[in-house]
Amino acid sequence: MTEVSRRVPAAPPAGADGSPPPRRLPRPGPAIAVVVVLVLAAAPLFLAPYATTTLTRMLVFGLLAVSLDLLVGITGLPSLGHAAYFGAGAYAAGWVSLHVTAAIPVPLLVGAAVGGIAAALTGWVAVRSAGVYFLMLTLAIGEVLAQLAHSWQSVTGGADGLAGIPAPALGGEPLANTGFLYWYVLAVGLVMFAAVWLLARSPFGTALRGIRDNEPRMRAVGYPTTLYKYAAFVAAGTVAGAAGSLLAAQQRLVTPADVGFTTAALVLLAVVIGGAGSLWGPVLGAAIVVLVRDALGPGLGGHGELLLGIVFVLVVYLLPRGAAGIGSLRVRRRRS
Repeated sequence: MTEVSRRVPAAPPAGADGSPPPRRLPRPGPAIAVVVVLVLAAAPLFLAPYATTTLTRMLVFGLLAVSLDLLVGITGLPSLGHAAYFGAGAYAAGWVSLHVTAAIPVPLLVGAAVGGIAAALTGWVAVRSAGVYFLMLTLAIGEVLAQLAHSWQSVTGGADGLAGIPAPALGGEPLANTGFLYWYVLAVGLVMFAAVWLLARSPFGTALRGIRDNEPRMRAVGYPTTLYKYAAFVAAGTVAGAAGSLLAAQQRLVTPADVGFTTAALVLLAVVIGGAGSLWGPVLGAAIVVLVRDALGPGLGGHGELLLGIVFVLVVYLLPRGAAGIGSLRVRRRRS
């Protein structure tokens, strides 16, 4: 009898009413991500060229917002000069496309490298400050690079910008079609987003969150917090430079406005609207900013900035964690 009882598997524990326990369902996060990627990949097949171009700009600005979220949401370093590395990468990729080659992936690699180098040269000073001082120091760095873009006419084209940038070429054929260019931007954006996502969930990203929450304690247990913040600053500048190369490929024009305060403020606004620290939330916030600025703004008589300000105020008061915090808000309401 004992031998038979050992061979019979034990029954699963029943519920409170004697019914069998519910089956565990798979987490919906990966499934939703796959659906979103498939929808984005199929979008040019159903959208008009202008709508596809607008969606391409959303992806470019979304990648820039992800790079800033690595500083703001993960490391706790709000920056008002992040557009400087975005513009540096855009100018570098545009100049290489004009004077050397537009073949993929040369402009992308050059833009990412220049953005990372610019961040490395300026970040070592910036990360030694904190709070309002860091905010104002990054703003000053951004304005200096914007003024450099204005004055260095032989390279940047001055106030007129760097125009006539050729489309990126794949296998000798330029990606002049809006759909092909969109797929190129989407592919690069997904790869860069995955890299930032893996970085944020690595032990390095965990240390960055610890620095964000309590830097003195992290320093007390032996972490070189300044070095960690500097590495995050350079990584964010590299991703921003890659986003700038995509801007040059999509817009075919780079101006000093892409380096200045307006772009830096808009991308910080996108991070706040989407939800700092979530990575996917800033992408949604960037889409909202581009939609209001480029699609709805002209129809509102140029009052797109006013509408963005209203959206920002509503998000701050109603959704302190941004659009990414809606899910956790629902969970809390169900529990209560």
